[in-house]
Amino acid sequence: MSQALSEILDRMAQLQDQLDEAIKERAEHLRYELKNRRVVFEQEVLDAHRAFRTHLTHYIWNARFISIATAPFIYAVVIPLAFLDLSMSIYQAICFPAYGIPKVRRSDYIIFDRHKLAYLNALEKFNCVYCSYGNGLIAYVQEIASRTEAYWCPIKHAQKTKTFLPRYAHFSDYGSAETYRDDVERNRKAAQKGL
Repeated sequence: MSQALSEILDRMAQLQDQLDEAIKERAEHLRYELKNRRVVFEQEVLDAHRAFRTHLTHYIWNARFISIATAPFIYAVVIPLAFLDLSMSIYQAICFPAYGIPKVRRSDYIIFDRHKLAYLNALEKFNCVYCSYGNGLIAYVQEIASRTEAYWCPIKHAQKTKTFLPRYAHFSDYGSAETYRDDVERNRKAAQKGL
């Protein structure tokens, strides 16, 4: 990897640390903390949150027609999502141990906590669970696919991609035939370490 690329990755890591710190400071401002992966609000904050909750009947009565009309199509996506979840979980359970690749922990990606916010009504909470599952699942699947790619095909694309996972920077440069075999071996070792 070039020195310039290494420096950019270092800066990205520093920015991620700064972002994490800013989020932590914001959490302190909003008066909650994480205890064993559970969010705990101060009681007076919970009481204030409940005052902002829109009653479910009012929420549904004032819903836009388009929201009601498209809801069945939105919720029906849970079927292919559940199939994808099952398929990818089976895939990594069988294939990752065979190649010494650490399994991806589902709980690191599919996180259910937003439904516990007291200012959300029952339908909003249900929607938060649905979105947490869908988006968390896609991130979980992306990580499984990324670890697979790092082991089997760690070559950068010639074209710019819209997504960028940190391990991608370590892939073999597109067209770099002379370093490809060494790069594959290096990336396989990194994949086996979960990097």
